[in-house]
Amino acid sequence: MFKIKKIENKTVYYSDILPVEHFFTTRELEIKENIELISNYLSIDSSNLIKPQQVHGENIEIVDNRKEYPSCDALILKEKNKAIYLNFADCTPIILYDEKQKIGAISHAGWRGTALGIAPKTVIKMKSNPKDIIALIGPCISFKNFETSNEAIKKLKTTIKNQKDLFNFNYADLKGINKRQLEEIGVERFDVCPFCTIDDNDKFFSYRNENKTLKRHSALIKL
Repeated sequence: MFKIKKIENKTVYYSDILPVEHFFTTRELEIKENIELISNYLSIDSSNLIKPQQVHGENIEIVDNRKEYPSCDALILKEKNKAIYLNFADCTPIILYDEKQKIGAISHAGWRGTALGIAPKTVIKMKSNPKDIIALIGPCISFKNFETSNEAIKKLKTTIKNQKDLFNFNYADLKGINKRQLEEIGVERFDVCPFCTIDDNDKFFSYRNENKTLKRHSALIKL
């Protein structure tokens, strides 16, 4: 279940099924404007709070000694003295944690990333047994609000065997498709955030609803 906690009186959401530090920020706490606050909260140096350059692709990187990760839409974290975060404003944030290996990851799955299967590809790159994975699917645009092109619908449909209840003409359920993709490779444990970035625009940023805003909420994990 998703629950609220406060960082310096600013609201974030976390899941009670994940045993390591993580959260989804809200409009109250943009990380780029609060790097020092977040770093202090996590007890790490701000240089170890790492974000990739997201491009709606399928490149997945393992965090090492680099500070920059260009053209990258998923990061895998193995080190305890670092944290990773990715930014969102309608796209689907997916936090993954392997309980056996004690490693985490975040995937950025807009419709393009979802069509490329970035979430299951991240699990594969983690070299995880899917049954060891806990998957959190964070706030994104909801089924009823995500209308897209015929081309996008066709691409999304190719990524899953069971399409039941995930499409309605030119509407698609991005949370549901990502969950189904992960289920079809063997992931069993999920927590799916109930919020929609459009319906709950008072809590989260929405690219569609806010005239292509550049503001972003984030998903973060620290081991």
